[in-house]
Amino acid sequence: MNSRQQEIADRLEEHARVQHEIARTKLGEIEKAADLIIAAIKNGGKVIIFGNGGSAADAQHIAGELVGKFKMERQALPAIALNTNTSIVTALANDYGYETVFRRQIEALGNKKDIVIGISTSGNSPSVIEAIKAAKKLGAKTIGLTGGSGGQLAKAADFTIIVPSDNTPRIQEAHITIGHIVCELVEKALAQQ
Repeated sequence: MNSRQQEIADRLEEHARVQHEIARTKLGEIEKAADLIIAAIKNGGKVIIFGNGGSAADAQHIAGELVGKFKMERQALPAIALNTNTSIVTALANDYGYETVFRRQIEALGNKKDIVIGISTSGNSPSVIEAIKAAKKLGAKTIGLTGGSGGQLAKAADFTIIVPSDNTPRIQEAHITIGHIVCELVEKALAQQ
């Protein structure tokens, strides 16, 4: 094995260690996240999800799985990723400051029946934390998806899943894995409605 192959193997082994630790310690938390989403949708609410950078891509991916389908043919489930409308995001960033880009959308679109999910690998993204606080003011249930120590997001959200890693790429990989598992659980529960 050459040095580049060793580097590849090291990354894959690190990924596997993080996933194994999630399987060992986070099963109840993943199940609880799915249950909160199922309850919100059954109660007439929607999933509102957001993040920055790679977390924005994860938010939009998860929303797409819910509105479209994950693995089963079923009714569309109400979900929206707040980072996808560039006109809104850039106008709010320009007029009010970037930290408001998700908060203002929560104020416009959210209600107490919704489940609001903020994704931040560090847990310290001001735009995500501001939106979680706004959602809680509305009475919506909030979930944080983060890593490391959990940062400020772990303190702000009602419920947080903290990936046991300080390495951003491994945290992002775990977030989409968790998102896929949650989508599958939600879909199975709600497809039978």
